[in-house]
Amino acid sequence: MCGIFAYLNYLTPKSRQEVLDLLVTGLKRLEYRGYDSTGVAIDSLDNKDIIMVKRTGKVKVLEDAIQEHFSGDDYSEPVLNHVGIAHTRWATHGVPCERNSHPQRSDDGNSFVVVHNGIITNYNDVKTFLAKKGYEFESDTDTEVFAKLVHHLWKKHPNYSFRELVEQAIQQVEGAFAIAVKSKHFPGECVASRRSSPLLVAIKTRTRLAGDHIPILYGKDDKKQSSDQDADSVLPRSDSTAEFMPLEEKEVEYFFASDASAVIEHTNRVIYLEDDDVAAVRDGTLSIHRLKKSLDDPHAREITTLKMEIQQIMKGNYDYFMQKEIFEQPESVVNTMRGRVRFDGTTIVLGGIKDYIPEIKRCRRLMLIGCGTSYHSAVATRQLLEELTELPVMVELASDFLDRNTPIFRDDVCFFISQSGETADTLMALRYCKQRGALIVGITNTVGSSICRESHCGVHINAGPEIGVASTKAYTSQFISLVMFALVMSEDRLSLQQRRLEILQALSKLADQIREVLKLDSKVQELAKDLYQHKSLLIMGRGYNFATCLEGALKVKELTYMHSEGIMAGELKHGPLALVDDSMPVLMIVLRDPVYVKCMNALQQVTSRKGCPVIICEEGDEETKAFSSRHLEIPRTVDCLQGILTVIPMQLLSYHIAVLRGCDVDCPRNLAKSVTVE
Repeated sequence: MCGIFAYLNYLTPKSRQEVLDLLVTGLKRLEYRGYDSTGVAIDSLDNKDIIMVKRTGKVKVLEDAIQEHFSGDDYSEPVLNHVGIAHTRWATHGVPCERNSHPQRSDDGNSFVVVHNGIITNYNDVKTFLAKKGYEFESDTDTEVFAKLVHHLWKKHPNYSFRELVEQAIQQVEGAFAIAVKSKHFPGECVASRRSSPLLVAIKTRTRLAGDHIPILYGKDDKKQSSDQDADSVLPRSDSTAEFMPLEEKEVEYFFASDASAVIEHTNRVIYLEDDDVAAVRDGTLSIHRLKKSLDDPHAREITTLKMEIQQIMKGNYDYFMQKEIFEQPESVVNTMRGRVRFDGTTIVLGGIKDYIPEIKRCRRLMLIGCGTSYHSAVATRQLLEELTELPVMVELASDFLDRNTPIFRDDVCFFISQSGETADTLMALRYCKQRGALIVGITNTVGSSICRESHCGVHINAGPEIGVASTKAYTSQFISLVMFALVMSEDRLSLQQRRLEILQALSKLADQIREVLKLDSKVQELAKDLYQHKSLLIMGRGYNFATCLEGALKVKELTYMHSEGIMAGELKHGPLALVDDSMPVLMIVLRDPVYVKCMNALQQVTSRKGCPVIICEEGDEETKAFSSRHLEIPRTVDCLQGILTVIPMQLLSYHIAVLRGCDVDCPRNLAKSVTVE
């Protein structure tokens, strides 16, 4: 949930000021991953020390501190080889403050400094071990343990390479983490690794690398290592060693980052690291090592060319990323369907799962597993999946799914839905199901993510980069991806062809209808002015629109810090109706669908208790509008796609209420975009 960014130049002249600018810009791109504290570390002018600047708060606070800290020094002199590391934090261990900010150091002399994302679960054991060796700790973080562990190993084995030291330290910690390490004893070198937490290496050269792959290297410990076993090690030593892979051209720059958005303005050539990869840069050459060799390991890591454009991660003329992403939905839903839906016929092609469709059709049940907004996209499409596949469909919250040790069978098909593809609970649930023999289908928005790589097959939702912490366009694209899957599953069912044709025709009109809904923005803004001072908001609906109630309530909670609850309208008499009075804000979704009569009954229950609900209804529905003076009208579409149109007013409403309440729309308090810890 933190953002790691590191930069290394070799024989490419860069001043320390330029390095600082690169690091700060990289952190700005990663700020959605955490924003309670930040820090950077670079070499001193004499290259004999490491200078760290850390601050509590957002990257702008750090940027101002850097300008003040280095104002009296000449950092404009170019250097040919330099490493800088930077971090933006979302607190897990220790409150946000400067001493808990990253980089964390090994000692007063800054011998080793570390930036870290994730949690080291056995840090207390390692901390006790190091305390007995005389180490004193200055922070409350688990990260400091790793820095001091590397330092301890360096003192015990001064002849080890930097990579060997980090490898040994990695083998003695447990949990989910990504790290990047810098040391004044190994100038110009950087070592990074990951385990169940995202990390990539980006490469910028004037000419190509020696091939489009970096070999993965293994081997036995050399004599020095095997004869000098550390008697105090917490865990056994690694058995890997390696040679460096040379480049055709020595002028090179490397970037280590938690997300591709931080590097796309510099290069589009990246390597996504796998769990327990150790990437080391020394003398301008990159090597990737494995701690342990397994039978299914590939022989190389492929260099991937990113398709992302820098404009996609810029705000443009919008005030906030979330606002931009809401208004991008006419394009994002088209991109999700592009090349997959043929509107001139009845054909849907999902290339990522095409070969697995016969196996899926023979399955016992479908399981849709996700967290937060991704879970809501599963709720939104469950009814259609049941209708078109005629299979039992279970929708599960990943965290609860794991807590229950849910029975999984070999003939189950499990869908794992995650915008980032790195959501910790969802990823752990995936591995749980995979171990039990289920077919794994990933629904993600991030190529190269852990869920993407560990699934048997999947669908890339292709919504484009989503920077705002509160998900918007990813929700609608996940929704459509699952609708397309339902259509694929029913393509050979004659009795369902009329229904499929109705849905396909509605999909062809969807982008234009979303544009019509977005024209309600000014009306939603006026509604927000009436609601923003209230302490609570109830959102009610049923059928295909119940998921909109859940998602709308989540958006209000995330962005405005108001209490909000999505309520199944059929459950009103079983408790929630007690909340309704003339002062409780209520928003109800009442559309002309199979549950219209039941929704009208619920609407009358609310108005008879002096409630005055805001109604989302279809254009021209005078009967429904008569029950309230405030309403939002959306275009008519097929029932199973209503949730895409009804959720957009909720996204706009939460956005405008947040602005009126003075909340940070893109960076809500206590939250981060990619939830990579439990």
